[in-house]
Amino acid sequence: MHSDTPEAAGGRDPHASAPEDPTGDPLAEAHRSAAHAADRLTTRLGIGRADLAVVLGSGWSGGRNSLGEVIGRCPMAELPGFSEPVVAGHGGEALAVRTAAGRTALLFTGRTHLYEGRGVDPVVHAVRTAAAAGAGVLVLTNGCGSLQPGWGPGTPVMLRDHINLTGVSPLRGPLFVDMTEAYSARLRTAVRTIRPAIPEGVYVQFRGPQYETPAEVEMARRAGGDLVGMSTAVETIAAREAGMEVLGLSLVTNLAAGVAHHPLDHAEVLAAGRAAEPVLQSLLADLMEVL
Repeated sequence: MHSDTPEAAGGRDPHASAPEDPTGDPLAEAHRSAAHAADRLTTRLGIGRADLAVVLGSGWSGGRNSLGEVIGRCPMAELPGFSEPVVAGHGGEALAVRTAAGRTALLFTGRTHLYEGRGVDPVVHAVRTAAAAGAGVLVLTNGCGSLQPGWGPGTPVMLRDHINLTGVSPLRGPLFVDMTEAYSARLRTAVRTIRPAIPEGVYVQFRGPQYETPAEVEMARRAGGDLVGMSTAVETIAAREAGMEVLGLSLVTNLAAGVAHHPLDHAEVLAAGRAAEPVLQSLLADLMEVL
């Protein structure tokens, strides 16, 4: 691993903030900030560039050790534009992993959520950083509530589409990104070679942090949703704008309000993730072979 010195960063102080965008374009500035973070990240991790990136959401942290050999790591909060995750169950580290197939994967063990009130750019900063570091494939994982009674806690679900009910987008201005194939058909086909029976569903992102009401869950169901949560859709938009292929994976941690017959609790989310660790470890290890 390279030392974190100005010399290791090519003579530039890695703690310096990214230069401001002279055009005053906030989207351009967000991309410049991500490029600055990617430069610092690859230097800290001792890698030239990344092939793919993985964001581990609620319930998925137990799968981190199955992705491959860790070749570098650093706290996310030490990187420009990142902050310490505030949600229990998120690890707060960025790692470089050498997969069994010889690829270099960036692994983010946590994310920023919209409900933290920091704005949309910090929410998608890891995605843009991964893209700037060279990653062309992005795996987004999350813990979610299920609208399907047959998909109980511990069920992994592959995303085929999403509905963004947050009211925000990471894009600004007349930037018309095609979202017809938000989640890559090629990657979903690859997953089916290792998990033929994995269910596919539509993920609905709410802003949070409160859980959805039964009426909101029913609205999501009538709109075509199968899963509800507080992440992923906004990140997918940023990834598609960056030209990345996206694979979305949800772990059902609870039945959604109105489907479940008991109050919702974040402790239930964490417990479901712990119980599903063997399944998730196996799934993520196999994914690294086919992506």
